[in-house]
Amino acid sequence: MPVEASLIQILACPACHAPLEDRTDADPAELLCTSGDCGLAYPVRDGIPVLLVDEALPRSPEGTGGAPSPA
Repeated sequence: MPVEASLIQILACPACHAPLEDRTDADPAELLCTSGDCGLAYPVRDGIPVLLVDEALPRSPEGTGGAPSPA
C-alpha cells in the first residue's frame, strides 16, 4: 500500500535527517534514506511507515531495499 506523496515530502530519516525515497511499490515495501552515509531502509507496514532506527535495515549493496538476501 503506497504512502501519500505529500507525506513522503515531509518525512526524513530519523538517523541522519536526509530525505526518504519511496519504495512502497517494491516487495518489501519500504522507505529508503537517500544519504550515502546512512543508507537505512525503513519498513512500511499496512501503509504506515515505521520510522524507528531499531526497525530499519541497512540498504543492500545493490542499492535496493534492506531485505536480507537469501543464503
